[in-house]
Amino acid sequence: MFHRIRSHLLVAAAALITPLAAHAQTAPAAAAQLAPVRSGTVEIAGIAYYYEVRGQGEPLLLLHGGLGSGAMFDPVLPKLGAGRQVILVDLQGHGRTVLGDRPIDLAAMGRDMDVLLGKLGYSQVDVMGYSMGGGVALQLAVQAPARVRRLALLSMTHATSGIQPEMIPMQRQVGAAMAPMMKETPMYKGYMALAPKPEDFPRLLDRMGELMRRDFDWSAQVKALTMPVMLVVGDADMWRPEATVEFFKLLGGGQRDGGWQREHMTRHRLAILPGRTHYDIFLAPELTATVRPFLDGKEGRADWQ
Repeated sequence: MFHRIRSHLLVAAAALITPLAAHAQTAPAAAAQLAPVRSGTVEIAGIAYYYEVRGQGEPLLLLHGGLGSGAMFDPVLPKLGAGRQVILVDLQGHGRTVLGDRPIDLAAMGRDMDVLLGKLGYSQVDVMGYSMGGGVALQLAVQAPARVRRLALLSMTHATSGIQPEMIPMQRQVGAAMAPMMKETPMYKGYMALAPKPEDFPRLLDRMGELMRRDFDWSAQVKALTMPVMLVVGDADMWRPEATVEFFKLLGGGQRDGGWQREHMTRHRLAILPGRTHYDIFLAPELTATVRPFLDGKEGRADWQ
């Protein structure tokens, strides 16, 4: 029985993160290819956010998943960030950013990202967020639309109803009681290696559990988005596929045939990557080829001659 409970709790924790074990195997070689230009902390509303800026070119803000850090983008960064200036931020309580006394709230972190970008001198950026980071990216775009040129949301949904039903009770079990059972996991080891206060790990699990026990529905905010948006999910993702289509339709996509000359297409895009789950989509080799043309505003087309 203990092993079954432990397994369920770890699955719930895994629903927060990228595949950090794969990151640990591939990060060192990849990280050497795109070195930081500058790094530091920015204090906002009592939270000292750690950031790194890497490379040169059009700015791209990358926001990581729960129980991860900005460093988890290292395996894909050489291709994803090629010719770009990439801004990596450790979100509240993650990586090198302190947990503080605030609840973990996506809307609050969205506001914080707007302030952080302003303090770093960026008037407008492209943004890609994964899982929890996708929620923060969406909230940034909702609250500060002028700050976001294009928005790519990777493996996230717009409402609690979009989550596969068996995952909801597991997510809501996340809390400090899981900490002893996670000591051999890459999530725990990664936190211990980077966190300014490693002893905060049980508190972080409590805060993340509180976040996942709050229902949400961002349908109205999605309808109000003004910038081009791309949704990217796996065909075996944690989100119900019909919910992803609903998300896309809220943006105005999928309403009619695109037209012979693409005259009825919206600015928004939907990509479903075959054979990908919530836990491996982030390291999919095809991810960069999927999102870069959108983020660069250089989507190609082929006409039937």
